[in-house]
Amino acid sequence: MSSTDPANPQRIFARRLYDGASDRLHTDRTIGIAGGRISDIRPATPDDARDRTMPEFDLVAPGFIDLQINGAADTQFNFDPSPEALERIAAGARQGGAAHILPTFITAPGRDYIRAIDAVQAAIAQAVPGILGLHLEGPFLSHARPGIHDPAAIRNMDAEDLDRLATTGAGALLLTAAPENLPAGALPRLTAAGVRVFAGHTDADADQMAVAEAEGLVGVTHLFNAMSQMTGRAPGVVGAALASRKLFAGIIADGHHVDWRNVAIAARLMPDRLCLVTDAMLTLAGKTTGFDLHGEAIQLRGNRLTNAAGRLAGAHVSLIESLRNVLAHLDIGLPAALRLLTRNPARALGLTGGTGTVAPGGPATLTCMTRDIEVAAVIVDGRHFSNRD
Repeated sequence: MSSTDPANPQRIFARRLYDGASDRLHTDRTIGIAGGRISDIRPATPDDARDRTMPEFDLVAPGFIDLQINGAADTQFNFDPSPEALERIAAGARQGGAAHILPTFITAPGRDYIRAIDAVQAAIAQAVPGILGLHLEGPFLSHARPGIHDPAAIRNMDAEDLDRLATTGAGALLLTAAPENLPAGALPRLTAAGVRVFAGHTDADADQMAVAEAEGLVGVTHLFNAMSQMTGRAPGVVGAALASRKLFAGIIADGHHVDWRNVAIAARLMPDRLCLVTDAMLTLAGKTTGFDLHGEAIQLRGNRLTNAAGRLAGAHVSLIESLRNVLAHLDIGLPAALRLLTRNPARALGLTGGTGTVAPGGPATLTCMTRDIEVAAVIVDGRHFSNRD
């Protein structure tokens, strides 16, 4: 994927434009880009249509945002928490349409997560394209719902953890934790510090979720997976998320983690709060087909990653594949589907300044696609990365 200099003014032609602000597609628009920002958007003229020097794309949308990606391009963040690794992961994610990512560091011993914070801080300082912040998935999870996480490293949050997490300075910070195990006062303090706390790998009941939501809980990590389920008299985390009017939720749309009927229910009930995430591992956009995780052999078979017992171990899916999947399996239009990768995740992170939309003055961060919903190019703050080269 080659790139261009963001300092050079550009103009691109969009046959169809989803701007993230309205729920319809605009046709035949040109988008001006200068200094990493969108300078203007205007209807295309006949001269624009004849201009063969202007890059033309069938579909342009706000840059896709992946809230949960563990690795890509043969690089796993937990194995190599460095700014160089983050640059490789971001490049691999761009092949699947992701303009912005939250590199995800999963449960590790002690305070190993500090290495992830330091790596993201360094990557942001070095202006590595696409690094929006950090997602810490653990270690403050429930032993009842570990999933593929190392049970020996799962633990409760202490005062030193709370102090560190409330002062990370690593861009947007999303923390996945089991709310039933957080110490008293932790959620309000983290929320006041700007940390976006999601419930995940949790056995909380719906009443505990209600208390957590009142204290600042923002969402749920990989809805339906590694959490208490919804039954007739016990809504669990799943029911709490679906019934809420505020909670966001990430969901893995790969056909393995969640039945398509459940994805459809979530999309119908949470159209402005559901976010497609990849939960991808180092196999995405790479050559690796097997690796070791916490002493377990993980193998890629087809597009499914599992351990020897068949337990899912992350995912092998890109955001563009996730988009095509929901269009194929859900009764949902293109604007509503694009919302799940753009506006919704931006809102889940509480981002302002135009992230998740396409508007004059906002960031020139775009995902550009072909008629067949393939990635043609990704533009990050005016820097053009092409899939056609």
